[in-house]
This record gives sequence, C-alpha cells and structure tokens, in this order.
Amino acid sequence: MNSPAHTELVHSIENVVDALRMEGYVCDEHVGTAVYLAHHLNKPVLVEGPPGVGKTELAKTAAAMFKLPLIRLQCYEGLDEAKAIYEWKYGKQLLYTQVLKETLEDVLQGAKGLADSVRRLHEFGDIFFSEEFLEPRPLLKALREEAGCVLLIDEVDKSDQEFESLLLELLSDFQISIPEIGTVKARSVLPMVFLTSNNTREISDALKRRCLHLYIPFPDASLENRIVEARVPEVLPSLRSQLVTFIQALRDMDLKKVPAISETIDWARTLLILHADRLDADLVRDTLSVVLKFQEDIETVGAEVPSLVRRSLPDDA
Repeated sequence: MNSPAHTELVHSIENVVDALRMEGYVCDEHVGTAVYLAHHLNKPVLVEGPPGVGKTELAKTAAAMFKLPLIRLQCYEGLDEAKAIYEWKYGKQLLYTQVLKETLEDVLQGAKGLADSVRRLHEFGDIFFSEEFLEPRPLLKALREEAGCVLLIDEVDKSDQEFESLLLELLSDFQISIPEIGTVKARSVLPMVFLTSNNTREISDALKRRCLHLYIPFPDASLENRIVEARVPEVLPSLRSQLVTFIQALRDMDLKKVPAISETIDWARTLLILHADRLDADLVRDTLSVVLKFQEDIETVGAEVPSLVRRSLPDDA
C-alpha cells in the first residue's frame, strides 16, 4: 500500500490498534502488529482461527480504517479462475461473431488467396480476446484499483488445492497472467490482502510462505468484555460482565459448536431488547437459541443453566 494518506494510521502498532478500535474492532497488539507489518512489508496476511472470532471483520474494518474499497472473494469447493480472476463476455463475443458473419463478404473483399483471407479473419479473433471483451472478477478488480483496496479472500480453506495454485502469482508479485492478453500488474498502489481460514484443511506451504501469519483465538474474558462494550455500549456493565462469564464457561464445555464472538454480541443485543438487567435461569433458557445453534447443545447446556448462572454472578453478589 504505502500511500501517504495512510501514514498517520500506521505510524506505530499502537496507532493501528487505536484506529481499528475507533472503527469498532477491539483487538490486542498481536492483531495490530499483523496489520502494521502487512502495510509496511506489502505482504498478504493469512488469518486463521475458529469460526466467529473476527477474521472477516478484521478485513472489513481495515478497509473502513484506510477508507479503501473492500473487494471480497468468497471461496467454495470448485471455485476456479472464471469466478475468481476473469472470464470472457461470451454473449458479446457471440453478438460480434454474428455481425462478422453478416459482413464477411466486406471483410474478405480484395483478399488475395486463402492465406490472406485467414490473416484477415485472425485479426478479428484477436479482437474477440481483448480488454473490451474481458469480464474482471474480484482478484483482477483488486489489481486494477487505482488508489488501492482491501482484498478479502474469505475462507480459502473451503476452496480446492488447485485454486491455491492460482493465488500464488498474485500473492507473491501482485500480478496475474492472462494467456490471451499477458501479465496484469497491480497499479500504483498495491492492494492490502487478507486471506481467512477456519482450519477445515491444511493450507499449502507455498501459500503460507507468501503470507504473514495471524492466528486469532477466542478472546479471554477481559478482551471479550471490551468487545461487547464497543459493540453494544448500552448494556449495563454488570450484565455485560455476567453474560461474558457465562459465554466463557460455555466454551469450556463439550459442545458441537461453541458460541462465537458474534453470538456474544447478538445475545447482548437480545438482552437489551428484553430490558434485562441481570441473568437468571428462565431468561437464559428462553434465549439460549441465540447463543447455541444445535438442539443437542441446547439440551446439554439446559441441565447446567442454574449452576452456570450462579457461576456468572460477581463474587460479592
């Protein structure tokens, strides 16, 4: 990136942490260091960790912080270059082919022999595979952004290993090769690239070598308290502390899916809507589905709700 407009934001790691916090993303210096180094080293960041810890949100917040457009590529099994990098405007090519057929006599008029006729037709073939007929997809769009952008390659672990190979040129040299056109390089300002992974499969060494690595775990109680305070400031401090303690206890249980930070925030908003000022067993049971997404987990926790509520109370309660 290295744009003068962003110099103040990345003057130090502390500045980065503060700037992210101003945009509503509360993090520690571990995360701030990764963003700081990504900016100064022009390196992509591979962000790994369990679902719901704020990996995608980090890229979105970085875009807001730098006031840059966010270009997002959502990965899935079977993703290929036609959806990720570019494809040809086949409809437009077909239309031009029809026009060429109708004007074929004019095109070939005066041609001397087969070789000359083929040469003239070949000129039209080159036109069909030119910039005019190119449909850019997220990766190519990111390279074409004049003032830079934040490129989010989300859940890269859901794509095939073959797709990872397509990313290597982009991640190492900020360029993409298109056989019919040539190499397309990033414009004056390089994109800031975030790749996220939920660790559903091992990412290749070749991709990891090209990236800075950042692992975001579930937050401890202190950090999660600050996150809820930033996102749902209307919640009473005592209730915020109680619900965070409850969530932390749930993450220690053997559940099919432990609650993510997003679920903590949703629960805080739910309790606010219900005008709650403290947790009790009935309230927790009525709202557990906001936090837990599997009936099996709800039933497991249901039996423990009274003791969990008691444990969430402050020591002097």
